[in-house]
Amino acid sequence: MSREQILAAIPHRPPMLLLDEVVEWEQGRIVCKKTFHGDEWFFQGHYPDFPLVPGVLLCEAAMQAGAVLLSKQPRGEGVPVAGRLNDVKFKRMVRPGDTILLEVALDERVGDAFFLSAKVHCDGKPAATLNFVVTIAR
Repeated sequence: MSREQILAAIPHRPPMLLLDEVVEWEQGRIVCKKTFHGDEWFFQGHYPDFPLVPGVLLCEAAMQAGAVLLSKQPRGEGVPVAGRLNDVKFKRMVRPGDTILLEVALDERVGDAFFLSAKVHCDGKPAATLNFVVTIAR
C-alpha cells in the first residue's frame, strides 16, 4: 500500500503522518514501515546534539498503523482516536536515518472499542512495545 493509499485510509496528514508504506496486511494484523530523516521537525529540539525520535511518536506511529488496519473494519462513521495506552516499554533508541517496522494486531473488539497490541522494531530488534485502545469519535 502506497503513501497515497494510506492518506485515503486515515485522517492523519504531514507533518503528523508517521507511516511511509504498508508492508503486509492480513485479517487482524498489519506491518507498516517508516524511515526517519534528519530534517523532521521534532529533531530540532529532541535533542539538538543527539537527535532521538520521541517515544511518544513511536507510539503515535503504531496507533496510525492500527488506524490503517481498522480502516477496513465495519465501524460506522467517525474517526479512530486513542482511548488508552498500556504497558508501554521503550527498548531501543531510534535516530535519524533509522527505519522502523510497526507490527500491529487487533486483539479484541468490544462495541466501538478496538483493543490492539504493537511491536516496533528497528534494525530487527525491538524498539518499543505497547497495547492501546482505539475508539470511534463521531
